Amino acid sequence: MTMSVPESNSGSEGKEEESEDESEILEESPCGRWQKRKEQISQGNVPGVESASLAMDTEEGVEVVWNEVLFNDRKVFKAQEEKIKEMFENLMQVEHPNIVKFHKYWLDMRESQARVIFITEYMSSGSLKQFLKKTKKNHKTMNVKAWKRWCTQILSALSYLHSCEPPIIHGNLTCDTIFIQHNGLIKIGSVWHRLFVNAVCLVLPVFPEASVHGKVRAHRDEQRNLHFFSPEYGCERFTEPSSILIQYMYSAEDDYAIDIFSFGICALEMAVLEIQANGDAVVSKEAITNAGQSLEDPLMREFTQSCVRHEAKQRPTAHDLLFHRVLFEVHSLKLLAAHCLISNQYLLPENCVEEKTKSFDPNGLMAEIKHGDRPGVQLKYSHVSPLELDKFLEDVKNGIYPLMNFALSRPHPVPRALSLSHEQVESVKTPTPEPQETESRKVIQMHCNLESNEEGTKTHLSLFLKMDDKLHRQLSCDILPNDSSKDLANELVHYAFISEEDCEKLAGFLEDALTRHKGKASGTTQ
Repeated sequence: MTMSVPESNSGSEGKEEESEDESEILEESPCGRWQKRKEQISQGNVPGVESASLAMDTEEGVEVVWNEVLFNDRKVFKAQEEKIKEMFENLMQVEHPNIVKFHKYWLDMRESQARVIFITEYMSSGSLKQFLKKTKKNHKTMNVKAWKRWCTQILSALSYLHSCEPPIIHGNLTCDTIFIQHNGLIKIGSVWHRLFVNAVCLVLPVFPEASVHGKVRAHRDEQRNLHFFSPEYGCERFTEPSSILIQYMYSAEDDYAIDIFSFGICALEMAVLEIQANGDAVVSKEAITNAGQSLEDPLMREFTQSCVRHEAKQRPTAHDLLFHRVLFEVHSLKLLAAHCLISNQYLLPENCVEEKTKSFDPNGLMAEIKHGDRPGVQLKYSHVSPLELDKFLEDVKNGIYPLMNFALSRPHPVPRALSLSHEQVESVKTPTPEPQETESRKVIQMHCNLESNEEGTKTHLSLFLKMDDKLHRQLSCDILPNDSSKDLANELVHYAFISEEDCEKLAGFLEDALTRHKGKASGTTQ
C-alpha cells in the first residue's frame, strides 16, 4: 500500500492558522467599538509610541490602527494628564480629506503605570516611499500630472494645519509619513507627531529615564531620513539619535517653514524618485542640489528650490505655494464649477452630466475668446471628452483636487480641550462653537421638500426661505428619525441662518411638513 503526505494542504492549513492567530482579538476599547488584533503594523513612527497594531472598527466594519504609549511612572503622568488630554482633544478636531483621520483616544490608568491609546485611520495601500521605490524598480519615471496632483494635496493639508488656531506644525513630514491610496488620493499621517512629542517633553524633564517605557524613538533616528529636516533643527551638529531628539524637542522653533522644507524634499524625491546618497549614511546638501538641478522643467526647479532655502524666513507658505504656476494643472474656474456641482449633486437628476453631454452638438461653440490684435480661440464641445469629465468629477469628489487653495486665508479654530473625565469623554459631544453673528432679517415665505431614502432611515430636507429684503436662502440637510423640528429650527438660529423671532414659526412649519410626509410614507407602505 502506498501512502503520501499532502504537503500543500498542510502548508495552506499553516497559513490559515497563522492568519487566524494574527486576527485574534487581544483587547477592546471601553466603549466596545475598537478591537485590537495581534498583527503589528508600521505607518510612520512617532516618538514614545510603544506599539501600533491592526484593529477593527466594529461600527463601520473597517480596519484601523490601534496606537499605544506606556508611561512607567503613573504619578509623573498624572501631574501632566490634563495637558496631554488637551493635546489629544485638539487632534480630534482635525478634519481634512488629505490628512489621516484621528478617530479616538482614551487613558488606561493602572496601579503603577499609565497608557494612552489612540485610534487612527489605516492606510492599507502603503507609503509614498514604497510607491517611489516600486516605480524606480520598474525603470519608470514620474508622471508630471501625478506629481502636480500630489503636491497640491500635500500642500492643501499643510495649509489647513498651518491656518489652525493655534497653528499645527507637522514636524515629521517625510515620504514615509505620506500615504497614497489606489484612487490617487494622498493623505499625510503622523500629524499628531509634534503634539505628541510635546506631551513626551512634559514628562521627560521630571523623570527622564523611567517616565516613558523604553527609549523615546523618533523616525529621525533613521539616518536615511535626516535630509527631510530643515537646517534650523541643527542635525549637522548631532550624530547620536537621542541628541537629535533632545535638540528637536527643546530648540526647534514652532514655525511653518519647518514643514515647507520637508515638503520641498518630498516634492524633489517624488520628481526624481530617489535622492542618491552616493554611499553615505546621510543624504548630503550637494546631493539635494544636484537632484534639483536635474529637473528639466524650470518651474519645477524653481518651485522645489524655493522650499529648501537655508533661511527659514525666505521659504514661501503652503498657501502661497498652492498658487505657484507649476501647480495650475486645472483652471480655477473649472475647479470651482466642479466643486459647486459635487456640493449640489442631490439637486440634480442621476447621470445628469452624461445625459447633458449627449445632447450637445459636437461642433457647437461652447466658448470663444476674442483678441483685437490676433485670431481668437474657439472652444467646441468636441474638445471635451465625457469620460474625462466624469473621471475629473469623480476625482474632485474623492478629494484629489481640493478647493483649499482657493479659500480665504483665515484661521480654522481648534477648540481647546475641556477637562473631562474618561466617562464624560466617551459620552459628551464636541461643544458647538458660538456663532460669529446673528440674523436680523425676517422670513416672509417658506417652502420645503422632503425625500426619504428607500430604507427609511433618513430624510433629505431642502428648505427655501424668502427674506424681507427680497433675497433668498436655500438650505439642505439630512434628517434622522429622532431629529425634532424644534432642534432643527434652533440650529438654524444658532448658525445665523434665521432670526430668533422666526424660530418658533419655522419649527411649527417643519413639524407640519414632517407630519404630512410621514403620513404619506405610511400610506404608501400600507
